[in-house]
Amino acid sequence: MGIEHDSAVWFSKSFGLFYLMALSLGVVVYAYWPSNRKRFDNAAKSILREEDRPWR
Repeated sequence: MGIEHDSAVWFSKSFGLFYLMALSLGVVVYAYWPSNRKRFDNAAKSILREEDRPWR
């Protein structure tokens, strides 16, 4: 007999949970990685630069 519906649902929910947890952890690690700090600081300040103001 094949996989029962309840088993397939349990597996898919568990796999999805662990997949999203791993993806979230990867994003957090990428955001807080020390070598990315300068890039993120530049991106945060780029909207405040003089050349990004509206044309008058």
